[in-house]
Amino acid sequence: MHNYEEKLNDLKRRLEYAKNKRIKAETRLEQLQIQKRELMNEIKKLGFEPDNLEQEIKNLENEILSLINEAESLMPKDI
Repeated sequence: MHNYEEKLNDLKRRLEYAKNKRIKAETRLEQLQIQKRELMNEIKKLGFEPDNLEQEIKNLENEILSLINEAESLMPKDI
């Protein structure tokens, strides 16, 4: 004899679990979207464009390297 009631209960349980996971995922997605908007606004307040951050970082790294090289060139050679 088939136990349809048991199978149906299992399917209901699994469906409820999947619904809860979806709700949690949607909630997390909303939180991340809010956090992303806040970060983008902070970046803009600092005077940078979010789309250009990689280039800005490279520019700053180059500037740091240049300043280090300049400082080294100003140091006496006999130290």
